[in-house]
Amino acid sequence: MPIRPEERDRYPPDWKKIRKAILERARYQCEGTPDYPDCRAEQYCPHPVTGSRVVLTIAHLDHVPENCDPKNLRALCQRCHLNYDKHHHQRTRKSRRAMGDLFA
Repeated sequence: MPIRPEERDRYPPDWKKIRKAILERARYQCEGTPDYPDCRAEQYCPHPVTGSRVVLTIAHLDHVPENCDPKNLRALCQRCHLNYDKHHHQRTRKSRRAMGDLFA
């Protein structure tokens, strides 16, 4: 997922180097998730299931951008990353809505 501008300060200055190391570790293939453990979609190729062009992203498994330990980072295709983050997105979307209600 692209880094939102308001989140950019949470990433280390050498994020591009870290990202590259994770992609190289993964051999530019999706490293899979518990729901899709065998996904090995390749960077810039059609996804074997969805057919969409794969752009690998780096997922923070604990959803904390400051935690850039390689064990906490995984190269994921769009399908795997969105699926892995779905519960986190549901929780944070609710809290962002609630914050909006406070200031409406």
